[in-house]
Amino acid sequence: MLNRRVILAAPALLALPAHAQAWPTRPINVLIGFAPGGGTDIIARALQPAMQEDLGQPLTIESRLGASGTLAAAAVGRARPDGYTLGITTVSASAVVPPQMNPPPFDIYADQLPVVLCGTVPLVAVVPQSSPAQDFAGFIAHARANPGRLNYSSSGVATQQHLAAELLSAEAGLRMVHIPFRGTGQAVTEILAGRIDIAIDTLPTYLNHIRAGRVRALATTMPERTPWLPDVPSVAESGFPTFNANVWYMLMAPPGTPEAVTERLVASVNRALSDSTLRGRVRDAGFIPGGGTQADAAKLLREDAQRYSAIIRASNIRME
Repeated sequence: MLNRRVILAAPALLALPAHAQAWPTRPINVLIGFAPGGGTDIIARALQPAMQEDLGQPLTIESRLGASGTLAAAAVGRARPDGYTLGITTVSASAVVPPQMNPPPFDIYADQLPVVLCGTVPLVAVVPQSSPAQDFAGFIAHARANPGRLNYSSSGVATQQHLAAELLSAEAGLRMVHIPFRGTGQAVTEILAGRIDIAIDTLPTYLNHIRAGRVRALATTMPERTPWLPDVPSVAESGFPTFNANVWYMLMAPPGTPEAVTERLVASVNRALSDSTLRGRVRDAGFIPGGGTQADAAKLLREDAQRYSAIIRASNIRME
């Protein structure tokens, strides 16, 4: 009976694609759309050692800069669907920016495959230590008194940093100049030098600079205060009760990637984030750890694409 079961099972095993049975057998390349030092790079490198150990192969992290992160996202979508080219992308690059471009560089539903949520972060409004604004109310007053004279940075046109600043400007009646960079690393350098008046950027990007006193945190962007900066108010509690913005980071694969491969990736990320030591490091860096199922990731992509599209229309935000 045992031999007969083995014989019956053999055709089913042979029917599986060879790469799905053995995957991975060689290094995996993970594309990110922003420069080192930003939130995408931080979460990718936090997950890298645990996933390498779990999958038994090296993970290389490659920056493909440009077009607000969409160049990397598009490259992942065009890659061979064998599990050896993946991406860690953001809500901006995969849900918000592409539909606003003319023409769109890819279809956000057909040309990318959500795998699993890696993490979420609030944004934080920071100013240089040389700024006359000592708190959020002080900055609003300063900006209103100097229309068109203050600037703000972002990691690209229509990224969450850009949208958050535009939303704040619309709600508070501010007029500021947008200075987009190719990544947050450049923006950090400029605000530390005092050449940028305000940045509304991911908490992990600025948390160490805040703790070291190199920049001043004025407000965070999710409805409640964050545990990392309990003394810093949220924008919502500072006179703008509907204000809510965050950035998520998601592992993506090319469409058509075998289910056996994506299931392995989902399990690997969830296993990594369940480790108390790694989870603690991710939290210490300012991330809310991700995880969940592939269906959860697809649902988040769709819901935020619809939500931010409505915000852009309602606020008349123009893609430059």
